[in-house]
Amino acid sequence: MQQPLTKVLLKIFAGGFYQVHAAILLVVFFIMIGAVPGNMLVTYHKSLMLAMTSSPVMLALVIGCWFVYIFKSWHYVGSQLFAPDKQFLFYSSTALSPSEQRKSWYYVQAAILAPVIIYALLAVGVGLAHHFYILPAVILLFLTVMIWCGALIYVRTMNGLIDGSKQSLLLRWSSKWRKPYFSLYVYHVFDNKKVPYFITKGLSWLIISGVFYLFADVSTDTRVAGIAILAVITAHVVLIFEERRFEETKLSFARNLPYSRFRLFLNFAGVYFFLLLPETVWLFSRFPPLIAVELLLAGLSIALLFHSLLYWFGLNMDKYLQWILGLFMILFWVIMFHLLWLLIPLNLVIAYLLFYNNYYRYEGVVSKE
Repeated sequence: MQQPLTKVLLKIFAGGFYQVHAAILLVVFFIMIGAVPGNMLVTYHKSLMLAMTSSPVMLALVIGCWFVYIFKSWHYVGSQLFAPDKQFLFYSSTALSPSEQRKSWYYVQAAILAPVIIYALLAVGVGLAHHFYILPAVILLFLTVMIWCGALIYVRTMNGLIDGSKQSLLLRWSSKWRKPYFSLYVYHVFDNKKVPYFITKGLSWLIISGVFYLFADVSTDTRVAGIAILAVITAHVVLIFEERRFEETKLSFARNLPYSRFRLFLNFAGVYFFLLLPETVWLFSRFPPLIAVELLLAGLSIALLFHSLLYWFGLNMDKYLQWILGLFMILFWVIMFHLLWLLIPLNLVIAYLLFYNNYYRYEGVVSKE
Protein backbone atom coordinates (compact mmCIF):
# COMPACT_ATOMS: atom_id res chain seq x y z
CA MET A 1 0.00 0.00 0.00
CA GLN A 2 1.38 3.38 -0.97
CA GLN A 3 1.99 5.82 1.84
CA PRO A 4 0.49 9.33 1.60
CA LEU A 5 3.87 10.87 0.69
CA THR A 6 4.12 8.60 -2.35
CA LYS A 7 0.69 9.68 -3.61
CA VAL A 8 1.55 13.36 -3.16
CA LEU A 9 4.91 13.04 -4.90
CA LEU A 10 3.44 11.05 -7.78
CA LYS A 11 0.76 13.66 -8.36
CA ILE A 12 3.12 16.63 -8.12
CA PHE A 13 6.23 15.40 -9.92
CA ALA A 14 5.29 12.41 -12.09
CA GLY A 15 2.04 14.03 -13.19
CA GLY A 16 3.73 17.39 -13.67
CA PHE A 17 6.53 15.85 -15.72
CA TYR A 18 4.09 14.30 -18.19
CA GLN A 19 2.06 17.50 -18.43
CA VAL A 20 5.14 19.61 -19.23
CA HIS A 21 6.64 17.10 -21.66
CA ALA A 22 3.45 15.79 -23.27
CA ALA A 23 4.24 17.33 -26.67
CA ILE A 24 7.73 15.83 -26.83
CA LEU A 25 6.49 12.41 -25.70
CA LEU A 26 3.76 12.47 -28.34
CA VAL A 27 6.34 13.22 -31.05
CA VAL A 28 8.48 10.31 -29.87
CA PHE A 29 5.41 8.07 -29.74
CA PHE A 30 4.54 9.03 -33.32
CA ILE A 31 8.08 8.29 -34.48
CA MET A 32 8.09 4.90 -32.74
CA ILE A 33 4.53 3.88 -33.63
CA GLY A 34 2.92 6.12 -36.21
CA ALA A 35 5.84 6.26 -38.63
CA VAL A 36 5.72 2.48 -39.16
CA PRO A 37 3.01 0.86 -41.33
CA GLY A 38 0.48 -1.03 -39.24
CA ASN A 39 1.19 -4.41 -40.84
CA MET A 40 4.92 -4.06 -40.05
CA LEU A 41 4.65 -2.55 -36.57
CA VAL A 42 5.14 -5.75 -34.56
CA THR A 43 7.90 -7.05 -36.82
CA TYR A 44 9.73 -3.71 -36.74
CA HIS A 45 9.75 -3.40 -32.97
CA LYS A 46 10.57 -7.06 -32.45
CA SER A 47 13.59 -6.65 -34.73
CA LEU A 48 14.61 -3.48 -32.86
CA MET A 49 14.31 -5.21 -29.48
CA LEU A 50 16.24 -8.20 -30.76
CA ALA A 51 19.02 -5.89 -31.94
CA MET A 52 19.10 -4.21 -28.53
CA THR A 53 19.54 -7.51 -26.72
CA SER A 54 22.03 -9.07 -29.14
CA SER A 55 24.23 -6.15 -30.29
CA PRO A 56 26.34 -4.22 -27.73
CA VAL A 57 26.70 -1.31 -30.16
CA MET A 58 22.93 -1.03 -30.62
CA LEU A 59 22.34 -1.27 -26.89
CA ALA A 60 24.95 1.44 -26.23
CA LEU A 61 23.12 3.79 -28.59
CA VAL A 62 19.74 3.04 -26.99
CA ILE A 63 21.10 3.48 -23.46
CA GLY A 64 22.58 6.81 -24.57
CA CYS A 65 19.08 7.93 -25.64
CA TRP A 66 17.55 6.62 -22.43
CA PHE A 67 20.14 8.44 -20.32
CA VAL A 68 19.21 11.76 -21.96
CA TYR A 69 15.58 11.14 -20.93
CA ILE A 70 16.65 10.12 -17.42
CA PHE A 71 18.87 13.17 -17.01
CA LYS A 72 15.97 15.34 -18.12
CA SER A 73 13.77 13.78 -15.44
CA TRP A 74 16.41 14.44 -12.77
CA HIS A 75 16.73 18.05 -13.86
CA TYR A 76 12.95 18.57 -13.94
CA VAL A 77 12.34 17.17 -10.45
CA GLY A 78 15.41 18.90 -9.03
CA SER A 79 14.34 22.28 -10.36
CA GLN A 80 10.71 21.81 -9.27
CA LEU A 81 11.75 21.00 -5.72
CA PHE A 82 12.87 24.61 -5.29
CA ALA A 83 9.71 26.14 -6.75
CA PRO A 84 7.89 28.32 -4.17
CA ASP A 85 4.78 26.14 -4.19
CA LYS A 86 6.82 23.01 -3.39
CA GLN A 87 8.62 24.39 -0.34
CA PHE A 88 6.17 22.69 2.03
CA LEU A 89 7.81 19.36 1.15
CA PHE A 90 11.00 20.41 2.92
CA TYR A 91 9.05 20.72 6.17
CA SER A 92 6.79 17.70 5.81
CA SER A 93 8.50 14.86 3.95
CA THR A 94 11.72 15.23 5.93
CA ALA A 95 9.83 14.17 9.06
CA LEU A 96 10.07 10.62 7.68
CA SER A 97 13.23 8.56 7.84
CA PRO A 98 15.54 8.65 4.77
CA SER A 99 14.68 5.03 3.94
CA GLU A 100 10.93 5.82 3.90
CA GLN A 101 11.58 8.87 1.74
CA ARG A 102 13.62 6.79 -0.70
CA LYS A 103 10.79 4.26 -1.06
CA SER A 104 8.42 7.04 -2.13
CA TRP A 105 10.94 8.51 -4.54
CA TYR A 106 11.54 5.05 -6.08
CA TYR A 107 7.90 5.03 -7.11
CA VAL A 108 8.15 8.56 -8.50
CA GLN A 109 11.29 7.86 -10.55
CA ALA A 110 9.84 4.60 -11.85
CA ALA A 111 6.59 6.35 -12.82
CA ILE A 112 8.48 9.03 -14.74
CA LEU A 113 10.56 6.35 -16.49
CA ALA A 114 7.48 4.22 -17.21
CA PRO A 115 7.74 4.53 -21.05
CA VAL A 116 11.38 3.45 -20.93
CA ILE A 117 10.73 0.68 -18.40
CA ILE A 118 7.83 -0.81 -20.38
CA TYR A 119 9.75 -0.87 -23.65
CA ALA A 120 12.86 -2.20 -21.90
CA LEU A 121 10.94 -5.05 -20.24
CA LEU A 122 9.44 -6.01 -23.60
CA ALA A 123 12.95 -6.01 -25.08
CA VAL A 124 14.20 -8.17 -22.22
CA GLY A 125 11.40 -10.64 -22.88
CA VAL A 126 12.28 -10.81 -26.59
CA GLY A 127 15.96 -11.28 -25.76
CA LEU A 128 15.31 -14.08 -23.27
CA ALA A 129 13.01 -15.81 -25.77
CA HIS A 130 15.95 -15.91 -28.22
CA HIS A 131 18.37 -17.11 -25.51
CA PHE A 132 20.25 -13.83 -25.04
CA TYR A 133 20.99 -13.30 -21.38
CA ILE A 134 23.90 -10.89 -20.88
CA LEU A 135 22.48 -7.78 -22.53
CA PRO A 136 18.98 -8.21 -21.03
CA ALA A 137 20.70 -8.39 -17.63
CA VAL A 138 22.60 -5.19 -18.49
CA ILE A 139 19.30 -3.47 -19.34
CA LEU A 140 17.71 -4.50 -16.03
CA LEU A 141 20.81 -3.45 -14.07
CA PHE A 142 20.93 -0.08 -15.84
CA LEU A 143 17.29 0.73 -15.08
CA THR A 144 17.62 -0.41 -11.46
CA VAL A 145 20.70 1.76 -10.92
CA MET A 146 19.06 4.78 -12.56
CA ILE A 147 15.94 4.51 -10.39
CA TRP A 148 18.09 4.14 -7.30
CA CYS A 149 20.29 7.10 -8.30
CA GLY A 150 17.25 9.28 -8.94
CA ALA A 151 15.76 8.53 -5.53
CA LEU A 152 19.12 9.13 -3.87
CA ILE A 153 19.52 12.52 -5.56
CA TYR A 154 16.02 13.65 -4.56
CA VAL A 155 16.37 12.54 -0.94
CA ARG A 156 19.77 14.19 -0.72
CA THR A 157 18.29 17.42 -2.10
CA MET A 158 15.35 17.34 0.29
CA ASN A 159 17.54 16.79 3.33
CA GLY A 160 20.46 18.94 2.31
CA LEU A 161 19.09 22.23 3.64
CA ILE A 162 18.85 21.27 7.29
CA ASP A 163 21.98 23.22 8.20
CA GLY A 164 23.07 25.45 5.39
CA SER A 165 25.42 27.47 7.58
CA LYS A 166 27.65 24.54 8.50
CA GLN A 167 30.91 24.59 6.56
CA SER A 168 32.11 21.30 5.14
CA LEU A 169 35.26 19.57 6.34
CA LEU A 170 36.88 20.11 2.94
CA LEU A 171 36.46 23.89 3.09
CA ARG A 172 37.74 24.02 6.67
CA TRP A 173 40.85 22.04 5.75
CA SER A 174 41.54 24.10 2.65
CA SER A 175 40.70 27.52 4.08
CA LYS A 176 44.31 28.68 3.93
CA TRP A 177 45.22 27.07 0.59
CA ARG A 178 45.66 29.10 -2.55
CA LYS A 179 42.83 28.32 -4.92
CA PRO A 180 43.42 28.83 -8.65
CA TYR A 181 40.44 29.94 -10.69
CA PHE A 182 39.93 26.52 -12.28
CA SER A 183 39.78 24.85 -8.85
CA LEU A 184 36.72 26.78 -7.64
CA TYR A 185 34.20 24.48 -9.31
CA VAL A 186 36.16 21.41 -8.20
CA TYR A 187 35.84 22.61 -4.59
CA HIS A 188 32.15 23.31 -5.21
CA VAL A 189 31.63 19.75 -6.46
CA PHE A 190 33.23 18.15 -3.41
CA ASP A 191 31.46 20.58 -1.10
CA ASN A 192 27.90 20.61 -2.51
CA LYS A 193 27.74 18.14 -5.41
CA LYS A 194 29.25 15.01 -3.93
CA VAL A 195 26.24 12.81 -4.68
CA PRO A 196 26.04 13.69 -8.43
CA TYR A 197 29.82 13.33 -8.64
CA PHE A 198 29.97 9.85 -7.13
CA ILE A 199 26.90 8.73 -9.07
CA THR A 200 28.61 9.91 -12.24
CA LYS A 201 31.79 8.05 -11.32
CA GLY A 202 29.79 4.92 -10.59
CA LEU A 203 28.12 5.23 -13.97
CA SER A 204 31.54 5.70 -15.58
CA TRP A 205 32.74 2.50 -13.95
CA LEU A 206 29.68 0.62 -15.22
CA ILE A 207 30.19 1.99 -18.74
CA ILE A 208 33.90 1.10 -18.85
CA SER A 209 33.35 -2.36 -17.37
CA GLY A 210 30.37 -3.06 -19.61
CA VAL A 211 32.00 -1.89 -22.85
CA PHE A 212 35.21 -3.88 -22.34
CA TYR A 213 33.31 -6.93 -21.15
CA LEU A 214 31.01 -6.93 -24.16
CA PHE A 215 33.89 -6.23 -26.58
CA ALA A 216 36.39 -8.54 -24.86
CA ASP A 217 37.35 -10.16 -28.18
CA VAL A 218 38.43 -6.80 -29.66
CA SER A 219 39.42 -4.98 -26.47
CA THR A 220 42.75 -3.91 -28.00
CA ASP A 221 40.95 -1.92 -30.72
CA THR A 222 41.27 1.78 -29.90
CA ARG A 223 37.74 2.30 -31.23
CA VAL A 224 36.40 0.37 -28.23
CA ALA A 225 38.29 2.65 -25.85
CA GLY A 226 37.15 5.69 -27.86
CA ILE A 227 33.50 4.65 -27.57
CA ALA A 228 33.97 4.07 -23.84
CA ILE A 229 35.48 7.55 -23.41
CA LEU A 230 32.64 9.12 -25.44
CA ALA A 231 30.06 7.37 -23.26
CA VAL A 232 31.91 8.38 -20.07
CA ILE A 233 32.01 12.06 -21.07
CA THR A 234 28.31 11.90 -22.01
CA ALA A 235 27.64 10.51 -18.53
CA HIS A 236 29.27 13.69 -17.17
CA VAL A 237 26.72 16.03 -18.79
CA VAL A 238 25.16 16.65 -15.37
CA LEU A 239 28.46 17.95 -13.98
CA ILE A 240 29.18 19.89 -17.18
CA PHE A 241 25.79 21.61 -17.06
CA GLU A 242 26.23 22.36 -13.35
CA GLU A 243 29.68 23.82 -14.02
CA ARG A 244 28.19 26.27 -16.48
CA ARG A 245 25.39 27.12 -14.04
CA PHE A 246 27.94 27.63 -11.24
CA GLU A 247 30.00 29.90 -13.46
CA GLU A 248 26.99 32.02 -14.35
CA THR A 249 25.41 32.23 -10.90
CA LYS A 250 28.50 32.36 -8.67
CA LEU A 251 31.36 33.56 -10.89
CA SER A 252 29.68 36.07 -13.20
CA PHE A 253 32.10 38.70 -11.88
CA ALA A 254 34.90 36.88 -13.72
CA ARG A 255 33.96 38.73 -16.92
CA ASN A 256 35.39 41.86 -15.26
CA LEU A 257 38.69 40.22 -14.33
CA PRO A 258 41.81 40.71 -16.49
CA TYR A 259 41.68 37.15 -17.84
CA SER A 260 41.96 36.55 -21.56
CA ARG A 261 39.44 34.23 -23.14
CA PHE A 262 42.22 31.81 -24.06
CA ARG A 263 43.31 31.64 -20.42
CA LEU A 264 39.74 31.06 -19.30
CA PHE A 265 39.38 28.30 -21.89
CA LEU A 266 42.50 26.62 -20.50
CA ASN A 267 41.00 26.96 -17.01
CA PHE A 268 37.96 24.97 -18.10
CA ALA A 269 40.29 22.30 -19.48
CA GLY A 270 41.87 22.17 -16.02
CA VAL A 271 38.45 21.76 -14.42
CA TYR A 272 37.58 18.72 -16.51
CA PHE A 273 41.07 17.24 -16.17
CA PHE A 274 40.64 17.16 -12.38
CA LEU A 275 37.07 15.85 -12.62
CA LEU A 276 38.32 13.06 -14.91
CA LEU A 277 41.28 12.04 -12.73
CA PRO A 278 39.83 8.57 -11.92
CA GLU A 279 39.33 7.88 -15.63
CA THR A 280 42.82 9.25 -16.35
CA VAL A 281 44.39 6.81 -13.90
CA TRP A 282 42.49 3.98 -15.57
CA LEU A 283 43.66 5.05 -19.04
CA PHE A 284 47.34 5.12 -18.12
CA SER A 285 47.09 1.83 -16.23
CA ARG A 286 45.49 0.01 -19.18
CA PHE A 287 46.99 1.53 -22.34
CA PRO A 288 50.47 2.52 -23.56
CA PRO A 289 51.29 6.17 -22.71
CA LEU A 290 50.77 7.55 -26.24
CA ILE A 291 47.37 5.90 -26.66
CA ALA A 292 46.35 6.96 -23.14
CA VAL A 293 47.29 10.57 -23.89
CA GLU A 294 45.30 10.45 -27.15
CA LEU A 295 42.21 9.08 -25.38
CA LEU A 296 42.53 11.61 -22.55
CA LEU A 297 42.81 14.51 -24.99
CA ALA A 298 39.81 13.16 -26.89
CA GLY A 299 37.78 13.05 -23.69
CA LEU A 300 38.80 16.57 -22.68
CA SER A 301 38.00 17.91 -26.15
CA ILE A 302 34.52 16.37 -26.04
CA ALA A 303 33.90 17.78 -22.55
CA LEU A 304 34.99 21.25 -23.68
CA LEU A 305 32.72 20.99 -26.72
CA PHE A 306 29.74 20.04 -24.54
CA HIS A 307 30.64 22.90 -22.18
CA SER A 308 31.02 25.53 -24.90
CA LEU A 309 27.62 24.74 -26.40
CA LEU A 310 26.05 26.36 -23.33
CA TYR A 311 27.59 29.74 -24.23
CA TRP A 312 25.80 29.60 -27.56
CA PHE A 313 22.20 29.08 -26.44
CA GLY A 314 22.43 29.59 -22.67
CA LEU A 315 21.32 27.24 -19.91
CA ASN A 316 18.47 25.77 -21.93
CA MET A 317 18.18 22.15 -20.86
CA ASP A 318 15.88 20.97 -23.66
CA LYS A 319 18.10 22.30 -26.43
CA TYR A 320 21.23 21.14 -24.63
CA LEU A 321 20.07 17.53 -24.40
CA GLN A 322 19.02 17.53 -28.06
CA TRP A 323 22.49 18.70 -29.07
CA ILE A 324 24.19 16.20 -26.75
CA LEU A 325 22.20 13.34 -28.27
CA GLY A 326 22.95 14.50 -31.82
CA LEU A 327 26.65 14.99 -31.13
CA PHE A 328 26.85 11.59 -29.44
CA MET A 329 25.57 9.91 -32.60
CA ILE A 330 27.95 11.88 -34.84
CA LEU A 331 31.02 11.36 -32.65
CA PHE A 332 30.18 7.67 -32.28
CA TRP A 333 30.37 7.08 -36.01
CA VAL A 334 33.45 9.26 -36.41
CA ILE A 335 35.21 7.01 -33.87
CA MET A 336 33.95 3.89 -35.64
CA PHE A 337 35.67 5.09 -38.84
CA HIS A 338 39.08 5.23 -37.06
CA LEU A 339 39.06 9.04 -36.92
CA LEU A 340 39.58 9.50 -33.19
CA TRP A 341 42.76 11.47 -33.89
CA LEU A 342 40.73 13.96 -35.95
CA LEU A 343 38.24 14.61 -33.14
CA ILE A 344 40.80 16.23 -30.84
CA PRO A 345 41.72 19.30 -32.96
CA LEU A 346 38.24 19.50 -34.49
CA ASN A 347 36.45 19.51 -31.13
CA LEU A 348 38.91 21.97 -29.60
CA VAL A 349 38.63 24.42 -32.51
CA ILE A 350 34.81 24.32 -32.54
CA ALA A 351 34.66 24.56 -28.73
CA TYR A 352 37.03 27.53 -28.63
CA LEU A 353 35.20 29.37 -31.41
CA LEU A 354 31.87 28.88 -29.62
CA PHE A 355 33.40 30.07 -26.37
CA TYR A 356 35.31 33.01 -27.87
CA ASN A 357 32.36 34.37 -29.87
CA ASN A 358 29.72 33.96 -27.16
CA TYR A 359 31.45 34.46 -23.80
CA TYR A 360 30.65 38.17 -23.53
CA ARG A 361 27.39 37.92 -25.47
CA TYR A 362 25.72 35.52 -23.03
CA GLU A 363 22.70 37.14 -21.39
CA GLY A 364 22.32 34.80 -18.44
CA VAL A 365 18.95 33.36 -19.43
CA VAL A 366 18.30 30.20 -17.45
CA SER A 367 15.55 27.82 -18.48
CA LYS A 368 12.78 27.40 -15.92
CA GLU A 369 12.66 23.65 -16.15
